[in-house]
Amino acid sequence: MKIGYVRVSTQEQSTLRQEVMMQELGVDEIYMDRASGKNTDRPELKRMMEYVRQGDTVIVESISRFARNTRDLLELVERLGEKHVEFVSKKEAIDTTTPTSKFMLTVFGAVAELEREYILQRQREGIALARARGKYRGRKPIECPELERIASRWRAGEISAREAMRRLNMSPSTFYRRVKEI
Repeated sequence: MKIGYVRVSTQEQSTLRQEVMMQELGVDEIYMDRASGKNTDRPELKRMMEYVRQGDTVIVESISRFARNTRDLLELVERLGEKHVEFVSKKEAIDTTTPTSKFMLTVFGAVAELEREYILQRQREGIALARARGKYRGRKPIECPELERIASRWRAGEISAREAMRRLNMSPSTFYRRVKEI
């Protein structure tokens, strides 16, 4: 079977271009994630990796749609290889049936990882510049009128920290940071 894997980074991005390509290639089944490629913790990727069988071919539009770092890419392709499943990336014209393609896969994987690092670097630089200009202040803190009352009950030992967090609907890190601020 031809198995297609489609990924976009956010809910707002369109998968249409990748889906059309898969249709044109006669893909039998498509797995689609709307999640960052920074790691392999993606539900549809996991489902696809469980589903594929010997003789199948996994097709992606480009390596960056499959993995954003070289280690993850090589591990995923290795797992496919162990199942005797081919991997094809259309953009880079790579399939894993030849030694040359396996080498090129490593090179393109490193390029995809470098691209992700550049994106993150530009993002950090943009935020720093916006902060310096007073345009970026981060996320506004969540208003919590009950915080002082519940925190004082917690400090007095009337309720546990876990109960205070539950009542305030806060994670432990948020709870302790906010309690320290008051």
